[in-house]
Amino acid sequence: MFPADAPPVSSDEQRLRELGYTQELARSMSSFSNFAVSFSIVSVLSGCLTLYGFGLNTGGPAMITWGWPLVGLMTLCVALAMAEICSSYPTAGGLYYWAAKLAPSRGPAWAWFTGYFNFMGQVAVTAGVDFGAAFFTNAFLEMQWGFAATPAHTVALFAVILLLHGLLNTRGVRLVAILNNVSVWWHLVGVLVIVGALVLVPSHHASASFVFTKFVNNTGFHSSFYVAMLGLLLAQYTLTGYDASAHMTEETHDAARSGPRGIVNSVLVSLAAGWVLLLGITFAIQDYDGALGSSTGVPPAQIFLDAIGDTGAKLLLLIVIGAQFFCGMASVTANSRMIYAFSRDGALPGSRLWHRINPRTQTPTSAVWLATGGAFLLGAQDLWNATAYAAVTSVSVIGLYIAYVIPVFLRLRQGDSFQRGPWHLGRWSKPVGILAVGWTALITVLFMLPTVSPITAVSFNYTPVAVAAVLGFAGIWWLISARHWFTGPKVQDSPEELPDRTAELETR
Repeated sequence: MFPADAPPVSSDEQRLRELGYTQELARSMSSFSNFAVSFSIVSVLSGCLTLYGFGLNTGGPAMITWGWPLVGLMTLCVALAMAEICSSYPTAGGLYYWAAKLAPSRGPAWAWFTGYFNFMGQVAVTAGVDFGAAFFTNAFLEMQWGFAATPAHTVALFAVILLLHGLLNTRGVRLVAILNNVSVWWHLVGVLVIVGALVLVPSHHASASFVFTKFVNNTGFHSSFYVAMLGLLLAQYTLTGYDASAHMTEETHDAARSGPRGIVNSVLVSLAAGWVLLLGITFAIQDYDGALGSSTGVPPAQIFLDAIGDTGAKLLLLIVIGAQFFCGMASVTANSRMIYAFSRDGALPGSRLWHRINPRTQTPTSAVWLATGGAFLLGAQDLWNATAYAAVTSVSVIGLYIAYVIPVFLRLRQGDSFQRGPWHLGRWSKPVGILAVGWTALITVLFMLPTVSPITAVSFNYTPVAVAAVLGFAGIWWLISARHWFTGPKVQDSPEELPDRTAELETR
């Protein structure tokens, strides 16, 4: 029992105490703000457009058009299965905490590897988003002032964007929440403006048969089926990052309902907005080969130029760049919370540093800079590897989706013994979970395969190397050391001590 003079606590804080944690982060986010973080990270104006050139070469219009709803349906299954678990365990640790609690045995090992896959995926998503923003910013600067779109220039812009996102995320969660709320409307209005311009301004549009049936294979492989499957990366990379709503639950009101709704609604709204965007751009293609050979290295920029002219193209690019900037900022936010929670339980090297909370802003400042620094190291590969960006996006998909589906798999094993939260799937839990696990197994193998033929040192898909490096590090550390001391998510205090711990935090 808590002491009689203990300060009153909200139901959110009470649930967090039951899960073993003191309220340290500022709980100031609304349900809409929680949704906004995930929606901003999914960011159809980022993922769809940064990999649009990949889609043009790998399956072409047919796979861009039909791959989106196919991947979207499977992604929705993953999101629904995750949301049900989030309702039961609304903590910043999210996936790895869920794995520890759902595992019938060896919970610490399940949590350890889930956390490392999540960490890898989060850092890769941040790198992918901000590198995409650098690509488009460089394209705009070349169009406006002749700033050449070279790898060195793009990496320099990438570093600046990451720095800005790090600085914004150290200012406090209220500012981040406001910017994420703005981001939702920026994305939705931005999609309408871009599609509206591409529908109304051009005097010529591609035919419906071109948009819905034209298959293109510029990969060098001879199997159309193989190339079509590779082409699913465009949609699958875009539809990632919605676990952010889970990582932000300790900062969200009514977390057991707001977190699950944020996960699912971010996928649903993105599905609708993304398909409209992809159809609008594909119908607006004037010169297919010209888009692929654009001097900016950004096919959508060339499509804008061909369709509506120089001034209009620049304005649309600014809309896209703004959306990508919002997306990267939200990605750093979610990544830092995952790092904070994982290091709070001692699982990362230097954990004492990474889980420190800034007493003034109540944000994990050190975790923010680890997130941005790790992302820079991944993205900087573009200086010497032409296929680095595709590899980074594959790493993000594989890392995140394995982390997503491990708790879902463990929840399936629990069956009816799983203790549901206020938001759940009822009798649909099992079929949805099975689809989620099966789909993740497929894409994990798929996105490690070569994307270009012939396979050389430059064109090789280094995704398996990156995944093996992280898994190898986590596995070796687990075997030689961590298995002796890592016990999974730690409870911070006993119930009797929690009020005192809360009072201590409030007076820091």
